Amino acid sequence: MHNQIFFTNILRLLDERGMTKNELAAKADISVSFLSDLTNGKANPSLKIMEAIAEALETPLPTLLESTDLDRESLDALAGGTAPRSLPEGVVRVSAVLPEHQAFIVKKWDEAARSKLRKPSSS
Repeated sequence: MHNQIFFTNILRLLDERGMTKNELAAKADISVSFLSDLTNGKANPSLKIMEAIAEALETPLPTLLESTDLDRESLDALAGGTAPRSLPEGVVRVSAVLPEHQAFIVKKWDEAARSKLRKPSSS
């Protein structure tokens, strides 16, 4: 399932940046046909290739693998059932583009939520 998230993020970033597959392939030093196979789900990239693509897109690799605009139903469908959840029920990971002042507030909320998640639950 991480492959589908990875490919979806590549396509989204290409669109957001007005970048072509040819430009990305050149920057990542991979062939355009291999990149097309990757973004169509017909090839599996090595870690080295994924790192090269992330660097070419100037995006941290974990962001390309974990963050997604896909909704829960789409992720479940891609997983062929229920997609694994890395967070407890009632907590979600989101990606957003915000003005700096709003991002500051969201980062504070994130810090508070992460702190709460690190505390052992009292059962």
